[in-house]
Amino acid sequence: MHESVATPLDAIDYRILQELSGDGRLSDVALGERVHLSSTAAARRRKILEERGAIRGYTADFDFGQLGLHMMALVSIELASQAEQALNEFETAVVRCPSMSFCSFVSGDTDFMMIVHVRSFEDYDRIYRSELSTLPHVARIRSSFVMRRVASRPVPPALLQPPAPQPGGGGGSGGRSLHHGLARV
Repeated sequence: MHESVATPLDAIDYRILQELSGDGRLSDVALGERVHLSSTAAARRRKILEERGAIRGYTADFDFGQLGLHMMALVSIELASQAEQALNEFETAVVRCPSMSFCSFVSGDTDFMMIVHVRSFEDYDRIYRSELSTLPHVARIRSSFVMRRVASRPVPPALLQPPAPQPGGGGGSGGRSLHHGLARV
């Protein structure tokens, strides 16, 4: 691990993340130009962000419609039991479900939320019968189909902004000086 793992991200790190969230294939030269660094400094900072885990990897953004998958189903799954063994068995099985692109354990009135991309209602019926209904410990499956995508972002823009200074965090100055205690070398 790199020694900078313990240091918080600075404004330049956030600018790098903003640029890479829009185009993960940016060259170090182009990235440096966009964030006002040399290509060497941009490459070094990108590498540090990767090593510390702030950047986990780079992926392609597919147009599912172009691949023939014109429908997206949001699937909520309620288990018959929330015992640890039931949760573990469900999670092990759902990972092997070839039609699922996303699944998370959630709070609220359901246990898991999934996203399934399908070609048609008939395709979803096939997936429902052959994959979803065969998952262990399932008590209820509810599905909603996306009618129209309103927004889709890989990362919410607010996440890529440096955190605002905390009120009163200036060492007893009562917040009078925005810079007191915030300088980094």
